[in-house]
Amino acid sequence: MDLALLRTFVTVHRAGSFTRAAALLGLSQPAVTGQIRTLERQLGRPLFLRQARGVTPTTMGDELAHRAAPHLDALVEITETGLDEESGVRTLHLAGPPEFTSVRALPALTSLISQGLALRASFFADAEELLDGLAAGHHDLAIVTARPRGGLLTSTPLCDEEHVLVASPRWAARLGHDVLREGHVVLEQLPVVEVHESLPLVSRYWASVFDSRPAAAGAVIAPDLRAVLESAAAGAGLAVLPRYLCEAALERGEIVALYDPPVPPLRTYFLVVRTGTLALPHIARAHEWLLRASVDW
Repeated sequence: MDLALLRTFVTVHRAGSFTRAAALLGLSQPAVTGQIRTLERQLGRPLFLRQARGVTPTTMGDELAHRAAPHLDALVEITETGLDEESGVRTLHLAGPPEFTSVRALPALTSLISQGLALRASFFADAEELLDGLAAGHHDLAIVTARPRGGLLTSTPLCDEEHVLVASPRWAARLGHDVLREGHVVLEQLPVVEVHESLPLVSRYWASVFDSRPAAAGAVIAPDLRAVLESAAAGAGLAVLPRYLCEAALERGEIVALYDPPVPPLRTYFLVVRTGTLALPHIARAHEWLLRASVDW
């Protein structure tokens, strides 16, 4: 059986569509469709059910993917080991959200450099795009905030982050304790600093703590939580930030926590790999190292 056909098949299975698989493989969609049809003719069984949006694997397709994917990943590993054989250095391709990866994951993994591990990091704000890249083999280990579905990706809970409602001391001084009992009143009085126009962090906080929706639009939108932190500290307005990122600024008094809910909103991070690749020593070592480090997070 042609390994190129199997590689295309596994990519389609992981991506969930011919179009997305074609982009990941650098092929045209007709080429991907043709290769899948060739493989289906060779096997005498359909591998996918075509739908309006993407494809769904048949039972045969799922079985073949689970059997073939780990071996294809192992072949890639053999090739990469050959390339690195002289230096003895293995490269780990890590992907995740820019802030968490920068502040938490990369510093935790740097101690593995002395053990022959090289690191290459990629940052993604979009979890779906990140997981597509992992499934296609562009990354070895991914950090995401949503557990992926399906059997070809394996996820492990890494840690929880607490979200904190903050603003500069100047803004906080304008608000009385009575005002803070109603989330929509706070938003009406303060501008909002966020990572996206949809206000994902503020909306999640308001739904969890105040059981309501935010009423204001973003005054400052910056697609990096570190920029949100700096903007809030400079007095741009209210923000919701993970505690790990703003703890130092809170201690220095650059920002103030506006509310202390009985149960603070949490978001879970997951470590994700392609199923079977934890058998590869450099991926398993990094995976274990991050889990150990997360105990102190």
